[in-house]
Amino acid sequence: ADDSGDEEPASQSDKSELHGPLKTLSSKLEDLSTCNELIAKHGAALQRSLSELENLRLPADSGEKIKAVNERATLFRITSNAMINACRDFLDLAESHSRKWQRLLQHEREQRIRLEETIEQLAKQHNSLERACRGAPGLAAGSAGSASTAKGSVPSAKGEASDEDEETEYFDAMEDAPAFITVTADPKHHRRSGSNLSGASEGHPEDWNLEDSVFESSNQSSYNESMGRDLLPRKRRRSRIPDKPNYSLNLWSIMKNCIGKELSKIPMPVNFNEPLSMLQRLTEDLEYHELLDKAVKCESSTEQMCFVAAFSVSSYSTTVHRTAKPFNPLLGETFELDRLEELGFRSLCEQVSHHPPAAAHHVYSRRGWTLWQEITIASKFRGKYLSIMPLGAIHLEFHSSGNHYVWRKVTSTVHNIIVGKLWIDQSGEIEIVNHKSKDKCQLKFTPYSYFSRDVPRKVTGVVSDADGKAHYVMSGTWDEKMECSKIIHSSHGSTSTEGKQKTVYQTLSPKVLWRKYPLPENAENMYFFSELALTLNEPEERVAPTDSRLRPDQRLMENGRWDEANVEKQRLEEKQRAVRRRREAEAVEALEEGKDYEGYTPLWFERRADAVTGELICVYKGGYWEAKDRQDWSVCPDIF
Repeated sequence: ADDSGDEEPASQSDKSELHGPLKTLSSKLEDLSTCNELIAKHGAALQRSLSELENLRLPADSGEKIKAVNERATLFRITSNAMINACRDFLDLAESHSRKWQRLLQHEREQRIRLEETIEQLAKQHNSLERACRGAPGLAAGSAGSASTAKGSVPSAKGEASDEDEETEYFDAMEDAPAFITVTADPKHHRRSGSNLSGASEGHPEDWNLEDSVFESSNQSSYNESMGRDLLPRKRRRSRIPDKPNYSLNLWSIMKNCIGKELSKIPMPVNFNEPLSMLQRLTEDLEYHELLDKAVKCESSTEQMCFVAAFSVSSYSTTVHRTAKPFNPLLGETFELDRLEELGFRSLCEQVSHHPPAAAHHVYSRRGWTLWQEITIASKFRGKYLSIMPLGAIHLEFHSSGNHYVWRKVTSTVHNIIVGKLWIDQSGEIEIVNHKSKDKCQLKFTPYSYFSRDVPRKVTGVVSDADGKAHYVMSGTWDEKMECSKIIHSSHGSTSTEGKQKTVYQTLSPKVLWRKYPLPENAENMYFFSELALTLNEPEERVAPTDSRLRPDQRLMENGRWDEANVEKQRLEEKQRAVRRRREAEAVEALEEGKDYEGYTPLWFERRADAVTGELICVYKGGYWEAKDRQDWSVCPDIF
């Protein structure tokens, strides 16, 4: 049943729908019982008539025939009796089950009515609460991640925060960390003991110590001025693409055959896509690369971890409105983003495997960091929602300090696939580990809940050193901003209802480390692309012939020619399947001849064990940018 519709007259129609089949079944059972009685009655009469006929004096040949008929009648009587007994058993069973079904249906009807009444009551309460919040400006929520001050609700005797204090933000408990509460404190008195927490007051952005120079330089314009002097002026790039055509499509007619299947194996029309490939979407993680440029300047590894954590969250900001599916890259497809002269980095992605789909990514920045990853996307369509699970670790190394950070992405879920407006959510946990200093940051992405008091898309976390001592609290939302609060005192608070002990962190005022850029004008008609996303598919000279910018079906879709794009997409996929069949035939032939068959090997990456994690990962082996300088693309396959 569709749980989103209005069903006022449901009770009467449901009764008729339920009682109708039951009444029909009951009448059919009565007819069957009558037939049973008639067969028994007429069968017995036929048996008597044949017995009487056999006792009469008739010619010899007639007697033999009557005897044969009598034997057949006996067989018919035995068969009829067996059928009658089976019918009687079925009748008894059907009658008992009929009563059981009626009771079950009545129970389900009552449960449904109670549920509808409960939901209606909750909706009314929700509306009244919203009106009350709008009518009380004093209770309006502040920024997404900043914790409110506890005003006298913290007991002065033991320094424990009260669970009843509605103005203190309570962070949800994480699996591997205790629940915690943050209280913004006055830095002038930050050395006071836990027994004096009740005096905590709202801090100001200027209250942080001046030695935190990198945090103080978070002003975007001044930072870019200081870092950008040695770089060339930015090249003028496009700021818009053709508007998305308004094509209608019956989603269910396609999706009903896809339930439970691996999404990468389903032939999908471009109507569900956006004109970017998965390689380009992966490159979009670099939109807020300046966070890593700032992290290079950090002297403290825990400070640096804060910027790395903000960077790991920032990669999800582009997904909040981006519910369309990127193109699955073809095997051997590449994408380069060379911003070395403008922004200080150059990036290269390559599709290194098709089943399962896997992409390798390498970024070098002349500002002092290198990032690499191999991501395999596992996705399942579950009927109402689509789960996207990125598998694989992201590595980040800073050149001067040697700090090596590793983390993994969380699960993305696209809701309302069949009915309603599509929306996307991120949920799960990210553990960022500095393998040199052993610092850790545990970030929790809280899944959306209709009944939750939390800010939607909330992210919280704690940065701690190798000894487990907490230094910073991270808070914010993955679609807007991330803030960092310096911890000046921590104490054990009360025990939560789940039995976990809360930790109370007394912090200075939060500082904004990252804030999402506003979307370009008319973004809603351009697939909600950011400024960077608009430039990713812009045609460029001197790129490899396998570059995503040269993919014809993607280019046709961007230009609004979707029907032609669908035809071209099918051609490319069939061409790729033919290459795979040829490769499989070569493998079989080599096996028969007793020879080794290497299979597909990536062009610019090679698989080897990672020195830190020990996992097999595709890493950049070099040669691409040199080949670009020479314009020698002879190793590139013809995939388009």
